[in-house]
Amino acid sequence: MSYEGSWVRRGEWLELTPGKALTGHPDREEATAKWLLDTLEMPEKLLRKLRHHEGIQWRGDRLRLHLFPLREAGIEPVWSELDILYEDDFCLVVNKPPGMAVHPDDRDHEVTLNHVVAAYYEAAGEAIAVRHIHRLDKDTTGPVLYAKNEYAQLKLDEAMRQKEVGRIYAAIVQGRVSPDLKVIDLPIGRDRHHAKRRRVSLTGQTAVTRIIKSEVYRQASVLYLSLETGRTHQIRVHLSHMGHAILGDSLYGGYSVSFDRQALHGAKLIFPHPFTGERIEVTAPWPEDLLELKEEVTSKPFPR
Repeated sequence: MSYEGSWVRRGEWLELTPGKALTGHPDREEATAKWLLDTLEMPEKLLRKLRHHEGIQWRGDRLRLHLFPLREAGIEPVWSELDILYEDDFCLVVNKPPGMAVHPDDRDHEVTLNHVVAAYYEAAGEAIAVRHIHRLDKDTTGPVLYAKNEYAQLKLDEAMRQKEVGRIYAAIVQGRVSPDLKVIDLPIGRDRHHAKRRRVSLTGQTAVTRIIKSEVYRQASVLYLSLETGRTHQIRVHLSHMGHAILGDSLYGGYSVSFDRQALHGAKLIFPHPFTGERIEVTAPWPEDLLELKEEVTSKPFPR
């Protein structure tokens, strides 16, 4: 989709000027519905909901859509510093710190990124439901994408299903990775001997990881990777299986060194804007501890 007309948000409403093709149509209601489906590619589910609740209105030549209704966060706000990488009326991208899960686990009561995002919305005076589009492991850093309304959520969820959301990761791994290793195409399943661990398994789900760039040092390598699938712990499992476990990743055999988490960072997030279709690229700076580890890798060898 690429809507190039003028639009503006006014409170809970989005106003557009779609032109005379709609304003002069003899059956404007049905023509509007078709235009929303074909031009804006609005999900049919949302179109039906808007029509039912009178969320599609005309004011002269302006088409008004009730896309920003007030919503409860759905999770208790907990204040903490938040690193915002990108934000507009439809999307929020947050740089997740290490040691924080994206969403709550029923087994504990720790503060998660979703709690902090809820507090950020509250402090800004916005009544928005907290809707994350994807996740990162608790100790992995990098960008996490949030939808700020139902329209954005439906569009971004579909973009994820269609593999239109790209994520590039940086990892510091043990050993000298061969330049010939470009693709790891190995299925991943549960490890029956360990509840939290996954493993390469012939009966597992298809999993494909691509190495798009590598920097090789004396005892370790820095890799930049992209995913064609999104299996749990995919990068960690694949690299460990290939003999290049991520440094600090004790669950999958990585050196402990002086780093107490996996040296894995979401370096870049690429996604189509849910309303304009524009390609959005968001780069997340490396956290300080990972930069220090990289310096250590390049300056002296690690123990065997």
